[in-house]
Amino acid sequence: MIREVLRMGDPRLLQKAQPVEQFDTPELHALIQDMRDTMAHLNGAGLAAPQIGVGLQVVIFGVKPSPGRPDIEEVPDTVLINPTLTALGNEMIESWEGCLSVPGMRGLVPRFRHIRYQGFDEKGNKIDRTVEGFHAIVVQHEVDHLHGILYPMRIRDLSNFGFADVLFPGQALEDD
Repeated sequence: MIREVLRMGDPRLLQKAQPVEQFDTPELHALIQDMRDTMAHLNGAGLAAPQIGVGLQVVIFGVKPSPGRPDIEEVPDTVLINPTLTALGNEMIESWEGCLSVPGMRGLVPRFRHIRYQGFDEKGNKIDRTVEGFHAIVVQHEVDHLHGILYPMRIRDLSNFGFADVLFPGQALEDD
């Protein structure tokens, strides 16, 4: 089922999400299916449960190259529950990010280039990946939602924040 995505300004987006305590339940599977349906409907790269008003530590993400982003690196479809992130080094990269909760906007956001993320899938199986570049950016963006952080809060220079159609005229861009 496609759910409404909360938009920036809704106080629920600023709350910290709670850990999932039971895996492989009908309720968890239904939540993840709703998240997948919603993300696909909106052409997103990722979605966190708090974005649809569910205060649990659940994120999904996945990106395939598309006509609007032919040069983008593929990120495998992933369900990540109760995640922890570890920066691997201090090297930062900046990228233009968008968000389903901040529709139509883009901002230049600094993120760690290399990270390790750990957590669980919907059945409780461990996930432990070391990633870099775009994959690392997507994971950091989604996990921020679990801590009540929206990407505009990370922008260093607000002159690098604006409407996507003004910043990138004629380009079709996906939101994270």
